[in-house]
Amino acid sequence: MKVGVIGTGYVGLVLGACLAETGNHVICADIDGEKIDLLKQGLSPTYEPGLESLLKHNLAEGRLDFSTDVGHCIENSAVIFIAVGTPPAEDGSADLQYVYSVAETIGQHLSGDKIIITKSTVPIGTTLEVGEIIAEQTDQPFHLANNPEFLKEGTAVEDTMRPDRVIVGTDSDYARSVLEELFSPFLRTGKPILFMDIASSEVTKYTANTMLAVRISFMNQIAALCEATGADVEMVRKGIGSDPRIGSSFLFPGAGYGGSCFPKDVRALVRTGQEYDLDLSIARSAQEWNERQKSRVVEILSAELGDDLSGSRIAVWGLAFKADTDDLREAVSLTVVDELLDRGASVVVHDPQAMANARKVLPDSVEFASDEYTACEGADALLVLTEWLQYRHPDLEEVKNRLARPLIIDGRNLFKREKMKQLGFTYLSIGRPDVR
Repeated sequence: MKVGVIGTGYVGLVLGACLAETGNHVICADIDGEKIDLLKQGLSPTYEPGLESLLKHNLAEGRLDFSTDVGHCIENSAVIFIAVGTPPAEDGSADLQYVYSVAETIGQHLSGDKIIITKSTVPIGTTLEVGEIIAEQTDQPFHLANNPEFLKEGTAVEDTMRPDRVIVGTDSDYARSVLEELFSPFLRTGKPILFMDIASSEVTKYTANTMLAVRISFMNQIAALCEATGADVEMVRKGIGSDPRIGSSFLFPGAGYGGSCFPKDVRALVRTGQEYDLDLSIARSAQEWNERQKSRVVEILSAELGDDLSGSRIAVWGLAFKADTDDLREAVSLTVVDELLDRGASVVVHDPQAMANARKVLPDSVEFASDEYTACEGADALLVLTEWLQYRHPDLEEVKNRLARPLIIDGRNLFKREKMKQLGFTYLSIGRPDVR
């Protein structure tokens, strides 16, 4: 099948590579010439495990092309995915200017009976608006669909090749039959493809991410309760997670969530509710609590060292918003580093993948360590913000020897309290009794 993907960001690039891997001929188009030149070499502009090998393989097989000519992509594809960014506007709503611009371009180059699919996360009604914009530019027939993505950064290739489910919103029988065939290689394990109306598919995307964000923020609220009462949130998490009606996923308390999806989608859902005179208070509360939670590790640090951190050297492990990505969007680390600097601390950081991106956005005064142990050298405290595997089982004796004082504030609850006590650390975490 001839497939076009407009937008080579995180979602579009993974989608294009995976569709090519299943035998389709895919053209990925983007107006960013530097990015396209990089992709033509099989190099990914973002870190995602397994992605570059897919790019190189399918480029070599001739199934994957990259182009800055969006019109060429449209004219030579039977199925066209819109996968451009929808960044948050100042009021929390999704900025749809790129989606609308692509829709206009599609209308100008449309020929034949094609299927146009919004892959970008878009508010309710956007897919129909895309159809209206296209129809203003052409009298050619076309079919509309919405196919929301449910990728997790760090496992995006696996999530695409072996999804839990595929959701398609469309009112077209033709689009339904074609997309069922297109996605069938990903569903051989029996996972479902769910067809529904377009509005429901758009709502489903926002609801899924908001539900997960609510679980995280709720557990962070419970962690605060545990700190106040002397309970251990890890025990609480296991106790409630063993209930099959609740399950254990997304019940881990921590320093807060970040990334390109949860913060943006929760804000957009709250904003959509306001447009319909609905106060989606649960979603709004999750959003507000998460913003407070991002400052929690600094609050814990200040309780130990004082609000004025002048003269203190603070080490930070983890800059990416989560492990297995180099993505810093809405990362907890950005808030933490800014607050540390505001309080007068000197800051040294380490991350296995996000250092290059961090150099672009963090102040020049921040020091970048070559490895996690060097970051600890002479530091008055170590803050752990990202759950990278190499941070889960470090040489803690080496860490203690490098630190000026044996103080660790663990924003991801990676270490066992008993072991930290044996090693003589002052170990402070989220929702668990302190070790001193």
